[in-house]
Amino acid sequence: MAERVWDKFLTEQDKAHLAASPHHRIGFGKRPALLLVDFYRGVFGDKPEPLLEGIKTWPGSCGMVAWDSIPHLQAMLSAARDADMPIVHVTVVNDVTDGVDIWMATRTGSAQDLPKEEQEQRLRGWQIIDEVAPLPGEGVLRKTAASAFYGTPLAAHLNYLDVDTLIVLGESTSGCLRASVVDAAANRYRVIVVEECTFDRHEAPHAINLFDMDQKYADVLPLAEVVEWIAEWKAEKEKEAIHD
Repeated sequence: MAERVWDKFLTEQDKAHLAASPHHRIGFGKRPALLLVDFYRGVFGDKPEPLLEGIKTWPGSCGMVAWDSIPHLQAMLSAARDADMPIVHVTVVNDVTDGVDIWMATRTGSAQDLPKEEQEQRLRGWQIIDEVAPLPGEGVLRKTAASAFYGTPLAAHLNYLDVDTLIVLGESTSGCLRASVVDAAANRYRVIVVEECTFDRHEAPHAINLFDMDQKYADVLPLAEVVEWIAEWKAEKEKEAIHD
């Protein structure tokens, strides 16, 4: 595999240890689903802007890395939809009108205490962006904590669909994506993270968290490899349908 995003952050001892320790892949199962975590307006902003400009209007902005991910996200969605794969979108609960506390309240303040204009922006901020908006029939869940599993019916939904493999796209790599991946692994799913379909506002945490997930909880794979596997899975599924 080509150079990975985390390679430049590893020490010589890290590299020596990796070379001496065989890394076993988790691999894909037979019944995958696609999970998209937190592709909401607040991390993109209204237009492509560098991080330090974006945060002036949207404090949760991830800057250009968010916008740069959109073609990759669309490619993954297109591949999954073409293969008729189950898809679940997850965003944050509407804490403005629902009166539900979210874990970020300790940092951002309660939505109920904000001026009306800021409440309206916050409400819009949790909306999934149009570029990756759910289609009819795709699951949409809202969460109150970092993990897509905590306090949601996600596991029950996936179990109902008999899913054994979760292909995960999301942000931020060091936050909600990681929390969701760890919980997915704890729930005994095979977890695949698509590298180009993840991002974080800080480069080093992004890279090192991908590395850590790849070492412990998931296979972090390039987009092209995952899309190729989906095409093969679709072909195999169609072949089985012919013989049934």
